[in-house]
Amino acid sequence: MPVSPAYRPDPQFPSLGGEFADPVAAADFPQTLLRFRNDRAAATIGLDTLTDDEWVAHFGRFAPLPGNIDPPLAQRYHGHQFRSYNPDLGDGRGFTFAQMREAGSGRLLELGTKGSGQTPWSRSGDGRLTLKGGVREVLATAMLEALGVPTSRSFSLIETGEALIRGDEPSPTRSAVLVRLSHSHIRFGSFQRHAYFEAGDRITTLVDHVIANYYPDLEGANDRPAALLGAVCQRAARMTARWMAAGFVHGVLNTDNMNITGESFDYGPYRLLPHSDPNFTAAYFDHQGLYSFGRQPEAVFWNLQQLAGCLSLATESDPLVEALNGFGPAYRRELMAAMLARLGVVSRGEDEDAALVQASFRAMAEGGDRLRWEPFFFDWFCGREDRALSGTRATLYAEEPFAEFRQRLATYDADRPERLGHPYFAQPDPEELLYDQIEALWAFIAESDDWSVFHDKLDRIEVARQAWGLSLT
Repeated sequence: MPVSPAYRPDPQFPSLGGEFADPVAAADFPQTLLRFRNDRAAATIGLDTLTDDEWVAHFGRFAPLPGNIDPPLAQRYHGHQFRSYNPDLGDGRGFTFAQMREAGSGRLLELGTKGSGQTPWSRSGDGRLTLKGGVREVLATAMLEALGVPTSRSFSLIETGEALIRGDEPSPTRSAVLVRLSHSHIRFGSFQRHAYFEAGDRITTLVDHVIANYYPDLEGANDRPAALLGAVCQRAARMTARWMAAGFVHGVLNTDNMNITGESFDYGPYRLLPHSDPNFTAAYFDHQGLYSFGRQPEAVFWNLQQLAGCLSLATESDPLVEALNGFGPAYRRELMAAMLARLGVVSRGEDEDAALVQASFRAMAEGGDRLRWEPFFFDWFCGREDRALSGTRATLYAEEPFAEFRQRLATYDADRPERLGHPYFAQPDPEELLYDQIEALWAFIAESDDWSVFHDKLDRIEVARQAWGLSLT
């Protein structure tokens, strides 16, 4: 296999042992049609030099990568699903396939699958992924990365030639296997499983593993479990704040969908807001609005509390409570930073920034159905009132509800104003990823196997990513 010098295998997860994962094999799929490969992501781990045939062999047939995990490992975990505890979870249609170091940073990254076949944790499921679900996740990760949200990256999507029966979409429907590149797939639910069995020693083992591989700066901490919780709270606060600034609704914020590195992942019924609405829900089965847009910070904090409960088997409660108390201030701080980044302006201090952010949310709310979420940030990027008042939404912005926002934004300096010179900002409208757009795109694939619209969309999102220039860290 022609790996590049950037390929540095470092399989750490197998060292945890049999209480944390089970060896599995991928399904033998009838066919393997490559639909998407992320060469930009692959270059960061030295795999961009693979031919398409080699790519399919590794990410459709799952031949082991050199010096890496063999066989793949399905992780064991529990979780709260809509706040009801479920001890019958685990990787039911995926596994950890490989771990390697990222070029430049040296971070440990891993490749995990979705739709790779049945495991001991599949329960009554078939272990498969619909092709539409894979398409939606590829689009989600591309868009969120463009908007500065810490996220897993869709690495590969291969159609697998099976007809699946699903109750929430027309069936039979096409099948696929997705590979995602993440910092870690260790979940809050990974800790919950061992807390459920009152295995404090395994909690300590997992804490030590996570610190060694993902938070090495905590190695010398006096209270390692509490220090880890504090760090995870900070990462979770950043991720949640970035969701809110992006107008993103995850939809299923269960504890098994929260990982310990603060990366958003596992995109099912997600939505990006069409317009400001705190009560907007993404999942049709979220009848109580538990995971609505406006309740996402509350949901994340509740999940962190469950993680703290697990860690109480390894340390005292008071330092864990102190760590949890850091989430609120961190979230407020991160939300201000995320909103200023989206507006493209430089901070003027906590009080003024807070007032601007509040005015921004009020202005978007007043805009109602007439103002979509993404165009608001596009129009006002770098604080340029002249752009906003000469564009397609100029009449709306001239109205009284926008007066306070305009006055406050006018006092801010632009951050890297040269970004406005990118051709992207000469367009009348920004790139969006709304539900109807995804459905229209999918129709081309479902009805005529036309993938050109999908790849054109990804190309336009990539242009937006380069134009915005938003950091994921």
